[in-house]
Amino acid sequence: MANGGGGGGGSSGGGGGGGGGSSLRMSSNIHANHLSLDASSSSSSSSSSSSSSSSSSSSSSVHEPKMDALIIPVTMEVPCDSRGQRMWWAFLASSMVTFFGGLFIILLWRTLKYLWTVCCHCGGKTKEAQKINNGSSQADGTLKPVDEKEEAVAAEVGWMTSVKDWAGVMISAQTLTGRVLVVLVFALSIGALVIYFIDSSNPIESCQNFYKDFTLQIDMAFNVFFLLYFGLRFIAANDKLWFWLEVNSVVDFFTVPPVFVSVYLNRSWLGLRFLRALRLIQFSEILQFLNILKTSNSIKLVNLLSIFISTWLTAAGFIHLVENSGDPWENFQNNQALTYWECVYLLMVTMSTVGYGDVYAKTTLGRLFMVFFILGGLAMFASYVPEIIELIGNRKKYGGSYSAVSGRKHIVVCGHITLESVSNFLKDFLHKDRDDVNVEIVFLHNISPNLELEALFKRHFTQVEFYQGSVLNPHDLARVKIESADACLILANKYCADPDAEDASNIMRVISIKNYHPKIRIITQMLQYHNKAHLLNIPSWNWKEGDDAICLAELKLGFIAQSCLAQGLSTMLANLFSMRSFIKIEEDTWQKYYLEGVSNEMYTEYLSSAFVGLSFPTVCELCFVKLKLLMIAIEYKSANRESRILINPGNHLKIQEGTLGFFIASDAKEVKRAFFYCKACHDDITDPKRIKKCGCKRLIYFEDEPPSTLSPKKKQRNGGMRNSPSSSPKLMRHDPLLIPGNDQIDNMDSNVKKYDSTGMFHWCAPKEIEKVILTRSEAAMTVLSGHVVVCIFGDVSSALIGLRNLVMPLRASNFHYHELKHIVFVGSIEYLKREWETLHNFPKVSILPGTPLSRADLRAVNINLCDMCVILSANQNNIDDTSLQDKECILASLNIKSMQFDDSIGVLQANSQGFTPPGMDRSSPDNSPVHGMLRQPSITTGVNIPIITELVNDTNVQFLDQDDDDDPDTELYLTQPFACGTAFAVSVLDSLMSATYFNDNILTLIRTLVTGGATPELEALIAEENALRGGYSTPQTLANRDRCRVAQLALLDGPFADLGDGGCYGDLFCKALKTYNMLCFGIYRLRDAHLSTPSQCTKRYVITNPPYEFELVPTDLIFCLMQFDHNAGQSRASLSHSSHSSQSSSKKSSSVHSIPSTANRPNRPKSRESRDKQNATRMNRMGQAEKKWFTDEPDNAYPRNIQIKPMSTHMANQINQYKSTSSLIPPIREVEDEC
Repeated sequence: MANGGGGGGGSSGGGGGGGGGSSLRMSSNIHANHLSLDASSSSSSSSSSSSSSSSSSSSSSVHEPKMDALIIPVTMEVPCDSRGQRMWWAFLASSMVTFFGGLFIILLWRTLKYLWTVCCHCGGKTKEAQKINNGSSQADGTLKPVDEKEEAVAAEVGWMTSVKDWAGVMISAQTLTGRVLVVLVFALSIGALVIYFIDSSNPIESCQNFYKDFTLQIDMAFNVFFLLYFGLRFIAANDKLWFWLEVNSVVDFFTVPPVFVSVYLNRSWLGLRFLRALRLIQFSEILQFLNILKTSNSIKLVNLLSIFISTWLTAAGFIHLVENSGDPWENFQNNQALTYWECVYLLMVTMSTVGYGDVYAKTTLGRLFMVFFILGGLAMFASYVPEIIELIGNRKKYGGSYSAVSGRKHIVVCGHITLESVSNFLKDFLHKDRDDVNVEIVFLHNISPNLELEALFKRHFTQVEFYQGSVLNPHDLARVKIESADACLILANKYCADPDAEDASNIMRVISIKNYHPKIRIITQMLQYHNKAHLLNIPSWNWKEGDDAICLAELKLGFIAQSCLAQGLSTMLANLFSMRSFIKIEEDTWQKYYLEGVSNEMYTEYLSSAFVGLSFPTVCELCFVKLKLLMIAIEYKSANRESRILINPGNHLKIQEGTLGFFIASDAKEVKRAFFYCKACHDDITDPKRIKKCGCKRLIYFEDEPPSTLSPKKKQRNGGMRNSPSSSPKLMRHDPLLIPGNDQIDNMDSNVKKYDSTGMFHWCAPKEIEKVILTRSEAAMTVLSGHVVVCIFGDVSSALIGLRNLVMPLRASNFHYHELKHIVFVGSIEYLKREWETLHNFPKVSILPGTPLSRADLRAVNINLCDMCVILSANQNNIDDTSLQDKECILASLNIKSMQFDDSIGVLQANSQGFTPPGMDRSSPDNSPVHGMLRQPSITTGVNIPIITELVNDTNVQFLDQDDDDDPDTELYLTQPFACGTAFAVSVLDSLMSATYFNDNILTLIRTLVTGGATPELEALIAEENALRGGYSTPQTLANRDRCRVAQLALLDGPFADLGDGGCYGDLFCKALKTYNMLCFGIYRLRDAHLSTPSQCTKRYVITNPPYEFELVPTDLIFCLMQFDHNAGQSRASLSHSSHSSQSSSKKSSSVHSIPSTANRPNRPKSRESRDKQNATRMNRMGQAEKKWFTDEPDNAYPRNIQIKPMSTHMANQINQYKSTSSLIPPIREVEDEC
């Protein structure tokens, strides 16, 4: 008996106390007719003391204070069983009767329905047979009563179906009402579970007054609602039997009926109310209905947690019930007092197989349950818990949302996010030379960063955040607040195997972003030029509002093309838009001067009002001399308020208020001098650092918007074209008799030569590829010089690199036709056939089928006489090992450099014949150094051949020059091949992303300089037809030729020779600007020019924007922006020999783009017909076999009849020792005479 009393030990021993008290009452036969709570307490105490003589004194003393809780409380206000008999069986019976009674009815209904169906089926067959037999005689109307009966049945079925459908809609989550009802049922179930937790601290069974027990009233209300919901579910269920056996139905059977029984009996039994915890299994469904759970991982995680927790809580409730009640066959005397949370603890240590033993089951039911629970619980614990931990551990670490900071902009960077691309981007974007970059960078990528990339993000955690997601998912775009972002930048994978697929991916990203927020500014990288056309198909794509596509192939090949015109320019331009820190070197080496120029970048700033009304050269000189700034271009607003970027526009243009200038300087603070300059306050200041903002006048004159160093609004741009009426050149007609020896040129320039429809490029009628293919023997017979050799590796399966972007800058219309360099492609004919569709409209293009690794092919195209050799490869991205991506280009470069050319015999023969090769006759105005680069003597070794090699992997630059001492870990811009302009890698273009974001006009300026004048209008035209369209030479299109171009100026001789030997760069700058309207911006100097001893090395390096006092040397070549010369086409002297050439003309072959001279003819023909007649007569007198060669001039151009003799390549090289000077700077004769 003491054990029974002890089972209710603890004030919360509820049910155990009740059971113990009941057994004591029945054993002691105490009469309790007028029993009160105190009386029952005292009598149970006395009975306990009288019957515990056989028990130990310690045991009775321990459990004696707990006796009061063992008796069911009975008061006059709460009428209950006077004998204290337990009624748990009544509660359990109500649930059992409900469950089994309903199950019996369902089975009985199904049985009867089945029997009825069988009977009807048999009767239906009989009636059908009768209908078949009597159908002919009763076809008129006898079946009508049957039809009416069927209609009545159909109506009844329709009504039942409608009710069923209505109930299904009410309990489903497809409608708002259904969702509200489902969520409400779940919430009330959790509320009922909470009430159970509260009631678990009371005895298992106790007498309670329904009208005074607040928790019982709430629980009653909940269960009434559950009963109604159960009815709806029952009506909507298709299979009643399966519905009756569902978990949720079983929960209702064992929780709803006991509540009504408790009201009737005025007593409460805790019972099986813990089954409400099974409702937690539906938690994931509820969250999905509320659109909270969207990912599979989150749904799976919530499912696992809800199943685990509901099983845990339900099992704990059962242990709490049986342990506090005891075993029925033991007369409930082996109970023990355990709180519900102690049972929860017991189940956890049991599932985890720890089993401390401090709490354990004493009842037989409890131990039996634990045996089975250990099997299932252990399996669940061992499988669920690791999976839950894995899901929690694998959940997106970067799956949050960006919180915008007030007053701080943010940009979103997506696309190809790797350690290399991100580090290059951040290094340039967050460079210290930028003036207060108050922009936060948000990276969005669907793959979590690796440890190195994560460490990089942590180092820049104040300005960089990373989120895992995809821009193709609108939810992820909302997470990074794309609608409030200042811009979205999309990086491309430059090393992908399929460039078109990469471009398609980036285009899809643009479509997704623009679809989510059409007004967002997007700057994206594109690999292939032809894919830029697809961006124009996006309705919300608008380059006028700041959207930009940086085509890497276009710019890369454009940079290389400019190096063909001015070697080293690709390096200078790449350094200008890249942020480089100043590295100071004390010793007098070439690296010292190179790095001083590398620290310069390109900036924009509004000009002070002090410059208003001055001409561009005047302002440019003032900025260079006084402000130590180099201004190369301005943004000019015309009368109709259209903005155009003009590069070195000349002295006819006056500065307006609010003019935006483009400067080359070392940091943004220096450029502020152009904005703060005041003539009254700063005119006598010699130190530019003292030029600060003065208080004379508030410099506010911006009509559109205030100045901003961060992404100013994009204006309309035309690629630097000067097409205003005031700046349009007048069309001048020159009499062909004015200058002897130029009749063919005059005819070609004024009558026949054509341009594309925009007037920006030279154009010719489409040519078949067979007409431009040269065999090796034909190329050897045709003496090429001053040309461009393009060595390209590719095959029929290689990705197209877009050779049009290489040819277009070399065919810009601001060159005269005779100045165009002939282009010879050496490579696979299968690959070039695929590229030819975009090249067939350009003149002076030839193809030599072969391989760049063949020295015979290289000698056939006279590579030693070329102006530039370009080495490209279309097979770069098909190799897994990145170090082998450039193997073909490196092998070709080393192969060319190891070639030997012996031309000493040719020099002697030429001098004996009185022949002076081009570039050596300084008396000729076209060969004087003022026109450009002074030609070197004939090249005898391949090391001196000008080469530019494209690289994919930056580290491979170490293999190009075997005599340099570059460390393999040296950055590309610090290596000798890059500084010399002989190597170019696409990685240098990464800086354009941040440069374009901060100032989109920078990209316009770069594209104008690099592409030769490509404009958005031209891109739209190419997108329509994928080819240039020819056009008539109208004044409007011809005006577009009047634009600047980059050239190189030699100092060895000419009007600047006095400055070449020890003069100052500033004096040269001012003289060239004032006298020739040339804007100098850099030097191309011999690598060993600083050495006191002469050196045989011909390598040169780039010096960007040297200071005023920089000392010049005679061998320097000056980078300059020169104006278009309208008279160059009429004043060009012949490239052929002079007085002695007529005697030996039959012994020499002419150059492909040289024109026979008529300077020494006594009677010069006066008309085109007579000239053609005389030329035909002269050609007919040739005794040797002739082959008619049409140079790639426009239709009806003067045909070249080149005599083919059995001449060796060696003899041809002897004659053409020096490079052609067809691309030299045209003279400005009027100005030169004034000097």
